[in-house]
Amino acid sequence: MPLYKSIAVDNETHILIWKITESENELASGISLAEKSTKRVQGMKSEMHRKAYLSVRHLLAIAQYTDSDLNYNVAGKPELSDGVYISITHSHQFSAIILSAKPVGIDIEKQRGKIENIGNKFVSEKESEWLNKAQNTIKLLTAIWGTKESIYKLYGQPGLSFKQHIEVAPFTINETFTRASVHFKDKIEFFDVFYLEFEQFTCVYTF
Repeated sequence: MPLYKSIAVDNETHILIWKITESENELASGISLAEKSTKRVQGMKSEMHRKAYLSVRHLLAIAQYTDSDLNYNVAGKPELSDGVYISITHSHQFSAIILSAKPVGIDIEKQRGKIENIGNKFVSEKESEWLNKAQNTIKLLTAIWGTKESIYKLYGQPGLSFKQHIEVAPFTINETFTRASVHFKDKIEFFDVFYLEFEQFTCVYTF
């Protein structure tokens, strides 16, 4: 299908989400890839990853960018040629980009029960205190992971630990907003975090 969701967050920020239902050949048509991108796609062993990569190029086209407008810096963060901030994510049949005049991060995660088995790897002690009293822990854990992933993308600093350095403020699954903080290298920074759900997926974006 074409565009799944288009969300105008504010005057400076826009989210575009694609649901991947097409074949790889269908996704490859209607877009033009730079030589380095063609080689990268050809080197991907996973069809799912190839489809996600191509669907992101369709999202760029909707936003009036080409594949050549997108590059990656030495830290691996995506950058657009005109200086607009961008973050990219994909999970299973969904891919998304967020574009903004300010630094942003985005992540999509599928809500799955097995996240409860790995929560201790990314949930801090403070987060555990309020999380243990909450319901819908699968959704909450998915949102916490997505929060930390989106902040990690925005922050772009090697060595940043989900469990040790990123702290998510308490929230309930019925809320669509919370705050988070990064305590890293003798500096504290705060982030606004927003959530939305669709088809048993959680999308998180942060400023």
